[in-house]
Amino acid sequence: MKTFLSEVVNSILGSATQLSNTICVLPSERAGVFLKEEFKKQIDQTTFLPKVVSIEKFIESISGYHKMESVPLLFEFYKVYLEVEQSNPESFDVFSQWASIAIQDFNEIDRHLVDAEDLFSYLRDIKRIESWDLESPDSASKMVLNHLGFMENLGNYYFSFYKHLKKTKKGHQGFLYREAAGNVKDFIVEHKNKQIVLIGFNALNKAEEMIFKTLLDSGISKIYWDSDEYYVNSKKEAGVFLRKYKTEWSYFKKNTFNSVANNFSAQKEIFEIATSKNVTQIKGVGELLSTMKSNEKTALVLADESLLSLTLNSLPENVDKLNITMGYLLKDMPISGFFETLFELYLNQIKLDKVNENQFYYKDVFRIIEHPFLFKLFPVSSELSLFKQELITNNQVFISVSFIEKMVSKFENLKALQMIFKMSHQVEVFIVSIIEIINLQKENFEGVEKECLFRFYNLFIQLQNLNGNYKHIRSIKTLKVIYKQLVTTEKLSFQGEPLSGLQLMGMLETRVLDFETVIITSMNEGILPAGKSENSFIPFDVKQQYNLPTYQEKDAIFSYHFYRLIQRAKQVYLFYNTETDEYGAGEKSRFLTQLEIDGVKTTKKTIAPMLVSVDKPDLVIEKTDEIIAVLKNIAEKGFSPSALSKYIEDPISYYKRYVLHIKDLDEVEETVAANTMGTVIHDVLEGFYKPYLGQFLKVEDVKLMISNLEDKTTLSFKKFFVNGDIYSGKNKLIFEVSKDFVFRFLQSELKLLESGSVLKILGTETEYYTEIDVAGLDFKVKLHGSVDRIDELDGILRIVDYKTGKVEQSELRLPDFDLIPTDYKYTKAMQVLLYAFLYTRNNKHNFENSLESGIFSFKNRKAGFLKMNFSTGRGAMDSNVTEERIDEFIDVIRNLILEIFNKNVPFKENKERPFQ
Repeated sequence: MKTFLSEVVNSILGSATQLSNTICVLPSERAGVFLKEEFKKQIDQTTFLPKVVSIEKFIESISGYHKMESVPLLFEFYKVYLEVEQSNPESFDVFSQWASIAIQDFNEIDRHLVDAEDLFSYLRDIKRIESWDLESPDSASKMVLNHLGFMENLGNYYFSFYKHLKKTKKGHQGFLYREAAGNVKDFIVEHKNKQIVLIGFNALNKAEEMIFKTLLDSGISKIYWDSDEYYVNSKKEAGVFLRKYKTEWSYFKKNTFNSVANNFSAQKEIFEIATSKNVTQIKGVGELLSTMKSNEKTALVLADESLLSLTLNSLPENVDKLNITMGYLLKDMPISGFFETLFELYLNQIKLDKVNENQFYYKDVFRIIEHPFLFKLFPVSSELSLFKQELITNNQVFISVSFIEKMVSKFENLKALQMIFKMSHQVEVFIVSIIEIINLQKENFEGVEKECLFRFYNLFIQLQNLNGNYKHIRSIKTLKVIYKQLVTTEKLSFQGEPLSGLQLMGMLETRVLDFETVIITSMNEGILPAGKSENSFIPFDVKQQYNLPTYQEKDAIFSYHFYRLIQRAKQVYLFYNTETDEYGAGEKSRFLTQLEIDGVKTTKKTIAPMLVSVDKPDLVIEKTDEIIAVLKNIAEKGFSPSALSKYIEDPISYYKRYVLHIKDLDEVEETVAANTMGTVIHDVLEGFYKPYLGQFLKVEDVKLMISNLEDKTTLSFKKFFVNGDIYSGKNKLIFEVSKDFVFRFLQSELKLLESGSVLKILGTETEYYTEIDVAGLDFKVKLHGSVDRIDELDGILRIVDYKTGKVEQSELRLPDFDLIPTDYKYTKAMQVLLYAFLYTRNNKHNFENSLESGIFSFKNRKAGFLKMNFSTGRGAMDSNVTEERIDEFIDVIRNLILEIFNKNVPFKENKERPFQ
């Protein structure tokens, strides 16, 4: 394949000008590497190569100024802003939110040589007209007036900043372009014996256009366009700039508009590949590369550069040589998350007003100690987990530094952890502390991770120097803003073989380069081309008025890059995402549609992940001798109603909880949990009724309980919600709901007594144990349970279970005891019957007296006491717990326990369980 650069080099070598007097100017430094290689291929004798420079370096040399990086430029702009706004300037963090956009606008104004005074005057007039109200001229809001004032001053900022940059001899890119346009004639005089060769340009800004035209008209320059008849000699947007230069430049009235080839119409294979989601797209690329015998002269172009990490992890083994032209953004590095978390730790301390108390929000503390970055710092990383468990046990929502120091003192290897929580809110000290933390870690990393850590070290050194020079960063909040600006622009560069192997590139890096095989990903609207979103203070119509670039010009630029990239290729693979994601609705790029309209032959394919239907087998645990031994130990201590309920719900869950002793993870209880709320309500009621055990309750007794309700509920919450705050937020609501539950329960008791009923309290939170024989087991089995309340109402003995959740009467209907082991919905009935059995066994109950067992549901309090119902008839009620029913019930429990111990009945997963 004859490439564009090979044609250019051949032409240059055929000219009379010596190479040592030639300066080649290209769109990028990368293109210069390939140009030099092409010279080496075609030159067969010893000679000096021409000077090869990128357009940015070329403009810098003409201008006589140096380009400043974006962040130092921002600091310089703030210095100028303070001089302009001496009366009431904004803080640096507020200023930085709009200043970057303003600098972008200044950059465009200068690059396109716009009459800045005329533009800002025009812009001011437009804004005045927009805010002008004929009916109420003085009715403009403060926000409108502030915006108008800002737009009035934007021009002042521009002119003051421009003067300042001229003094410092440094500036943004646009500033350099404007100065270069003014100096180009002097440059020509100084280089009259040189030949300037301009190679591979397309969309020129006004400054570039003026410079190029002046160079060409002076006779010391040549220009080579990389173009094709397909889009130049038509109305396609890809050739809009080239057609303009061809018709408007006086140089081309006398000279040939060279390098308009006819490569696009040459035979090539184009594959249009639809994929579902980005992962499938990149995996598809990996499979495609694995089928290629060679990756030489192959370019993989990522239109969406954020997919770089995914791409690197998807490359096949046969890609033995790889050159990555795009850098890996530091913000995408795992380590960056640690510093982000560190900023949040101290910013949330300020936000939550905990600086004076020197306390941190527990979630921020946990995010710090759980970050992988720290696990390499401490030789015994498990100590971090133990440290976290200590914090959870203490249940503090806000953790003081003194408490952290106390806890850390228990772990000798965690002393360095104190440094993180003792960093000052003074910016200078904060930065120094971060640098010290990085220094502590440098011996624990190697390879790419160490290089990445070094880049972050340099980044914070840069922040330290910037703040030392300018003193604008006065808070951690401002420091974070500047840090994020740096981390989103700084890149970790890769080393590779620039001239061999697979070339992994961004779209802009492909300029002037040609490949036989081209793979482009993310051929979607909103990505290629990028879309209409623009950050600018200059409205669209004003940009059009002053010939500043808009999204329309940007679309034309990327259209050119796309067609130019594939015009000489032999095989082209165009991947796009068909699924809705954060970028849009999976709409394919208009460039693909244009190929179809133009009749370009493409092969369409669709790839999707292979969906393999896997029948997940039921989880089955056979009962070994060791498991039986554990179950015997449980039998000695006692089966509880909740344990038996768990077995009925799901035997595997029972096995995990009671055999393996796997419990739910403990966490800091910031918001009162449901079980804590239930415990509090039980504790309050126990405290109220315990003094009246064995006594008949009076109306005055219940009224006394109601009067003490606030204090008793508060004490119970402090007892069970350790170090928790019940005076604000959700916890205040939960506190009030808990108090209301108890209040309404006591009101129902009061109403009962006032109606003439007689209520005697016999027990509260009473723990019962008993042993039973199970046929087939050679040992006794213990049952135990805690009965919430035992009372006697109008001569009827009642076993009462409190439930803070909602229970319906239908859940306590049990016409057949054999239903208990078959369905979880009968477990509430099982529990209250087991309580009744425990009571009657321990108290040798005389069944000639009536006995009822049931539930009081606080979320269904209007239903009152919900009794067990043994009736088989619909709508009938039979609540008497008889000896025969107890015996029949306990036989079912014996069979259930026997099943638990039966080695031939494994623990088997219940896929129909109600809670999954």
